[in-house]
Amino acid sequence: MDERRQELRHRTLRSGKIVFNDRRSVVDCLVRNLSDGGACLQVNTSFGLPASFDLAVDDALIAVDMVWATQNRIGVAFRGGSSMQTPDAAPHRQPQPTASATPATGPGGDASSAQLDSMLHAALDRVDIGIVLLDAQTRAQFINRAFRRMWRLADEKAESKPPFVALMYHGRDTRAYAVRPDELDSYVAARVAMVKAGDTKPIDLRLANGEAVRVQCTVLPAGGRMLCYTYVTDIVHHADELEILRSALDSVQQGVTLLDPFLNVQFMNRAVRALWGISDAVVERHPPFVEVVSDLRLSGQFDVPPEELGKYIAARVAVARAGDPTPVDLPLRDGRVIRSQCAVLAGGGRMITYSDVTDLVRRADQFEQLATIDGVTGLVNRRHFEVLAQAEWNRFQRYQRPLSLILIDIDRFKTINDMHGHAGGDRVLSRVAELCRVERRNTDIVARVGGDEFALLLPETDLAQAQLVARRLRELALEPMSQVPFTLSMGVAQASLSMSGVAALMQNADAALYKAKATGRDRIVSDDGPPPGEYHAAAE
Repeated sequence: MDERRQELRHRTLRSGKIVFNDRRSVVDCLVRNLSDGGACLQVNTSFGLPASFDLAVDDALIAVDMVWATQNRIGVAFRGGSSMQTPDAAPHRQPQPTASATPATGPGGDASSAQLDSMLHAALDRVDIGIVLLDAQTRAQFINRAFRRMWRLADEKAESKPPFVALMYHGRDTRAYAVRPDELDSYVAARVAMVKAGDTKPIDLRLANGEAVRVQCTVLPAGGRMLCYTYVTDIVHHADELEILRSALDSVQQGVTLLDPFLNVQFMNRAVRALWGISDAVVERHPPFVEVVSDLRLSGQFDVPPEELGKYIAARVAVARAGDPTPVDLPLRDGRVIRSQCAVLAGGGRMITYSDVTDLVRRADQFEQLATIDGVTGLVNRRHFEVLAQAEWNRFQRYQRPLSLILIDIDRFKTINDMHGHAGGDRVLSRVAELCRVERRNTDIVARVGGDEFALLLPETDLAQAQLVARRLRELALEPMSQVPFTLSMGVAQASLSMSGVAALMQNADAALYKAKATGRDRIVSDDGPPPGEYHAAAE
């Protein structure tokens, strides 16, 4: 039997099984360097293996503890009281592993384990990532060359197995950290505490030379730590630039929303969050743009009839999806007007801006009113009258329905101004405008087309009906309701298909008005009108 145990212990390569989870889980392995104290196991992956398990080798079942691990190899030490059981042998007591069993000393003590450690250290020395292996007391057992270059750490100091706190103070003494002098001690204490606690959250360290290093701690099975240091200067600087951009966008008054190519919200600045009442928590979960707009629909902010809200929201989403850069004015219930504009970004994202243009819109309305409305009478002016009259002329040509025009002139208006001043003249102008409004229908167009001349365009009205309107206006003007008496002369004309356009209709009415003034004023003269049967023929 002694020969059998010697054979089991000193054969250097054999198959085995890792048994754990109350023998419900079994992982195949290759056993290397089996000795009295432990072994090196080759596995597909060390991920998910517990710190303690049973090792089945040939006919023996051994209780072991993991003392070190790489991606596909683990070192184990035989647990105190474990035995290498064979069918025909008594239990064999295994030695208790010492606390110093680390990657630096190897799991066993033979030449093969030392060779494996040497190979692992050589490999770690060739990588560009700084690596420090600490034991359970956070004393360095191995420091690779990348870390030494990164922190300008002398070889003799690295090989003296310094505690981690000494490495941190080395960085302080060499002024490597981009930290204020009065904060250095607390900075070192915080970093040491994180490593002792086994905090695995990555930390970005800013260095005094402008570089940035990301360090991450991994807890090893035997209680040690592995620290990895990676240069992330470009990444951190890019993040800094993004943060500067975010801060800049947060300080502008214009609302800015950034969407990814799938129209999910990536960023909303402070102005747009305040505009739509969106919380930071909503933005942080990067919701779809359609969800955000639909929530705004429920808020009742848009000045849109309820039955049209669905179509309105769909149109807003369609603009973002199409990347349509056409500005869109969004009226709100509080009277404000928000101008929205979409821009397509590189990579397929979208930027949607929101600007409060309430004052601009109001001024534009005022300018439009000044450009189209007569300031004295409140009626449309000649320029706007011609635009409206052209639209009615187009309908007349399309449907061939009657259309008539009355031109009205205040008799001897210059004399009125001379006798009563411009204030008296303005009162007469306002009175004539009031009379025209009394007589007009919703479809009629009333305008002041000259100093003392008015126009009344009458759709769906033939010459005889227009003459009746003119007579009522003349009679109202004669009523003694004005402090300044006045009379009116009028010319009436009806549109015909033979006319070239609105200008011809106005020319005919003007000719009739000239006759009224030339024959004594205070009268109505009509144009000859369209040829008999013209509308009858058109209707047929």
